[in-house]
Amino acid sequence: SVVREINKINERELELGISGSWHDEYKDSAYVFIGGLHFDLTEGDVITIFSQYGEVMDVNLPRDKTTGKTRGFAFLMYEDQRSTVLAVDNLNGANVLGKTLRVDHVKNYKQPKVKGEDGEWEEPEEQSLNARPEMVMDGGQAPDSDASSVISIDPEDPMRDYILAQRKEEKALKKSKKSKKSK
Repeated sequence: SVVREINKINERELELGISGSWHDEYKDSAYVFIGGLHFDLTEGDVITIFSQYGEVMDVNLPRDKTTGKTRGFAFLMYEDQRSTVLAVDNLNGANVLGKTLRVDHVKNYKQPKVKGEDGEWEEPEEQSLNARPEMVMDGGQAPDSDASSVISIDPEDPMRDYILAQRKEEKALKKSKKSKKSK
């Protein structure tokens, strides 16, 4: 199988002490192909599995046009290309819901076409980043405050609530100092 062949290549490179890797051929692509997915898995499930090796920015899980069921494969983009190496090395051959995953690099990924206003299929104008984490801005920032002081916080950051509370305290402290100076 392809999974065993890739594992043999990896082992052979280690035995020979080869400094360059077959992964280097794909250093310009942050996409991986995922085959052998269980048909009940959703985009969210795929993101959950693959996010352990990096920040997932885009996932394309093709579905059957008539039934809407997944077709058993996906394309996934990481924020950092180095995550693709980790995903390929660690998840290729992994067993998920009784099925063996095939994870491999993608050299030249093309975004799926989208329907235009006229109903015709056309190339997308912008790259899809449908899995990019939503960044939350601290809503209490004054509109005239320095833009560089506004730092976005990932909503899944376990420290998010603490950081927001700290910012509010700092802001309240600054306001009280300003009001004391103006008196």
